[in-house]
Amino acid sequence: MYRIVEKEVLAPTLDLFVVEAPKIAAKARAGQFIILRIDDLGERIPLTIGDFDREKGTITLVFQEVGKTTKQLGAMKEGDSILDFVGPLGEPTHIEKYGRVAMVGGGVGVAPVHPIARALKEAGNEVIGIIGARTKDLLFWEDKMSKACTELLVTTDDGSYVRKGFVTDVLKEVMDAKKVDLVVAIGPQPMMRAVCNLTKEYGVKTVVSLNSTMVDGTGMCGCCRVTVGGKTKFACVDGPDFDGHEVDFAELARRSGIYREQEKDSLDRYTHKCQCQGGDH
Repeated sequence: MYRIVEKEVLAPTLDLFVVEAPKIAAKARAGQFIILRIDDLGERIPLTIGDFDREKGTITLVFQEVGKTTKQLGAMKEGDSILDFVGPLGEPTHIEKYGRVAMVGGGVGVAPVHPIARALKEAGNEVIGIIGARTKDLLFWEDKMSKACTELLVTTDDGSYVRKGFVTDVLKEVMDAKKVDLVVAIGPQPMMRAVCNLTKEYGVKTVVSLNSTMVDGTGMCGCCRVTVGGKTKFACVDGPDFDGHEVDFAELARRSGIYREQEKDSLDRYTHKCQCQGGDH
């Protein structure tokens, strides 16, 4: 059992958990993820590691309550325990001194961008962080990203904080003003695709982290397969990082919606059960 030692509600349906998992924290590296299962009847879901503390033996996760499992997870409290918590999984992000790196985090993607930005800065890179959300209420970790980056630029889709615009608008301004050697983008699939379309015009290498549908996380089930450079790859063992210019985003989007009806049915059943029990959860 893995105890939740800290819970923070960052925004409505946006939660932060700090989980006691010393063996995973000891080996975790930027870009990796974990797979958890709440209880015996629960499904396995992957969540990218937002931070880790080797001394305290903890892993930090940030997640959006979207489907049945994430809503059930969001109903848990400090002191509660998660049954299964497996990791670190996936290949860590390749870290070296590139020169000037732009880190683009959209929405919940700000969390997994954070440890990568920190590692790249520690490797001697100039790290320009670009973070964005639909509105000010959904923006988080501005302080942590400021420390992890050389410079931090913030935007909101609706203009409710700092400036109005998408992260791609800010990235274009940065690339127009100075040479960028590498872009790392993590966030919703449409955002990552838009970033890749932009950087391809500038000839800038771009790395994305893919959150394809996943079950076992060890490359056995094949559920997380993606097409990269015309070849089949598995996000759980070959990734989650890939060359964004080679990712077949159209196929990725189609596969991401393959279980939409089942996911809706599961959420409806869970919501109905909670209502019958006279509470929100």
